[in-house]
Amino acid sequence: MINYSGAVIGLIAFIIIGVFHPVVIKCEYYFSDRVWPVFLVLGVVTIMGSFFVSNTILTASLGVLGWSFLWSIRELKEQRQRVEKGWFPRNPNRKQA
Repeated sequence: MINYSGAVIGLIAFIIIGVFHPVVIKCEYYFSDRVWPVFLVLGVVTIMGSFFVSNTILTASLGVLGWSFLWSIRELKEQRQRVEKGWFPRNPNRKQA
């Protein structure tokens, strides 16, 4: 019997990582990198949740989602630097710190 779990988990990881790129850009644009505590809490909650799920695909997906939230904290800081370099637009409606 063919086991599809690895391929499904890989696809889910690919989608999650792909979704986080624009999420980080939009979060930095609208909220600045000060939104990082939300990413921290969501990351810890989803990783902790993965410990209590017995389904292989779901537990792996929660783990990937949680670690993607945590990695995005670093990406938020780097996105701020990319905005400062002019590589991405600065939100003109946000008061600059």
